[in-house]
Amino acid sequence: MSPLSGFLAVIVFFTAILVAYLTKQFQNENLNYSSSNQMQNTNTKVKTIEKEKVVAETLNGRFAMLGLIAAVGAYLTTGQIIPGFV
Repeated sequence: MSPLSGFLAVIVFFTAILVAYLTKQFQNENLNYSSSNQMQNTNTKVKTIEKEKVVAETLNGRFAMLGLIAAVGAYLTTGQIIPGFV
């Protein structure tokens, strides 16, 4: 196995661990958010934000940061944003 293949295998391994960790954090955060006391709105004009939307936006932001780190890493190692495309 070439050094580049070994390096890429290590990167894929760490990415898989990071995704598993973030998924576990997402589940814990969802449980914490659902069990917390919700604020009672006295004003009917104020919209409440569903807990799923808050958790989904948080997870979306985390995966966006992961994608940005992956793009920077690909650019630093190969000189291309998407390796293999000209």
